[in-house]
Amino acid sequence: MPQAQKGSLLRVSEIFYSMQGETSRIGLPTVFIRLTGCPLRCVYCDTAYAFTGGKNMSLENILQQVAEYRPAYVTVTGGEPLAQKNCLPMLSALCDAGYQVSLETGGALDISGVDARVMRVMDIKTPASGEVDRNRWENLPLLTRHDEIKFVLCNEDDYEWAKQLMQEHQLAGKCRVLFSPVHGEMDATQLAEWILRDRLPVRLQLQLHKILWNNAPGH
Repeated sequence: MPQAQKGSLLRVSEIFYSMQGETSRIGLPTVFIRLTGCPLRCVYCDTAYAFTGGKNMSLENILQQVAEYRPAYVTVTGGEPLAQKNCLPMLSALCDAGYQVSLETGGALDISGVDARVMRVMDIKTPASGEVDRNRWENLPLLTRHDEIKFVLCNEDDYEWAKQLMQEHQLAGKCRVLFSPVHGEMDATQLAEWILRDRLPVRLQLQLHKILWNNAPGH
């Protein structure tokens, strides 16, 4: 496992305590560590504020701040967390501290170095995202039943594309698969009807934090 170097820093956009709004852990009280920076520019991005800014924090300070909330669950998100080399040792340190840790990654960077104890939640970028060419397909064989794949869908063409990709790569046999409509753009009821019609083995995911807090910062 990657080891943190003494004095190593991470650029952190925010650390906050909220309800998990996505994944199979939806609704669970969770500490979120949002790292700054992302190489992608998805058209529907709702955390563009994390592209820049933030502050440098040591791993020790991050762990101390997380511990103040006494959480069971910690999610590392972004931006794109894996764009920072010190993300990997931080993930291992969080696991060592006894937390159940998940990583939200955009799927464009190598996930092979992530601690096996971490639940990797990997986006697959659809054509309408504007970043479909950035998908790192080499990540797919690395996924296990411990991990999750997320498709954020903008329209019916995205849905059909995701359905075909699922079939070609037998994704439902690798890990849990989540279909999420772009909030405020794609009708969730329509997506539910398509999933039922096609009998897809996926989980429909609505973003709970947006329903509860309308995507306010810190949630």
